[in-house]
Amino acid sequence: MTGTNGADVRDAAAEMTLVLDPHRERDWSVSAGTLTWSCWTTAAHVAHDLLGYAGQVTGRPDDGYLPYDLRVSPDATPAQVLTVVRACAGLLAAAVDTAPPETRAWHFGPCDPAGFAAMGVAETLLHTHDITLGLGVPWLPPQRLSTLVLRRLFPDAPAGAAPEVLLWLTGRGELPGRARRTSWTWRAALD
Repeated sequence: MTGTNGADVRDAAAEMTLVLDPHRERDWSVSAGTLTWSCWTTAAHVAHDLLGYAGQVTGRPDDGYLPYDLRVSPDATPAQVLTVVRACAGLLAAAVDTAPPETRAWHFGPCDPAGFAAMGVAETLLHTHDITLGLGVPWLPPQRLSTLVLRRLFPDAPAGAAPEVLLWLTGRGELPGRARRTSWTWRAALD
């Protein structure tokens, strides 16, 4: 299996839409799982991160994040926010797929395009899970995408089913015989 790429980012956004679009008429002002953000704000955050990662890959700063921000209109419906997520996923996918593999940009150190793609997939899957919890929709991240995220961002992940391990590593789930995590970080920067 190769590194995470633009198709994987698009797949994660498509999965987010697939699971959440049927619930677009529900109350998205409720908290997204254990987060203090609403489901709506959490979805907008995903779009923000995807666009931010795209900017990093194309701008290639080596000392911090570019000084810009995405503002989703507060009047946007949940369906419109999901469209913004897909648009930003497309921008990250294009940035990742057109950047030479040796490209480096800052994410707490030098990060390659595959690392930004993995972070985009992770943000999308994890926050989709948060939103599904808030809306009371049973869902687990897909196995293939979870495996990609674990390989790139959590190389020391314990054995187990990738979706459950990913949720445990990020404080969102339980793993038999292991204490629930209350803090965590992933490693996207290369040595």
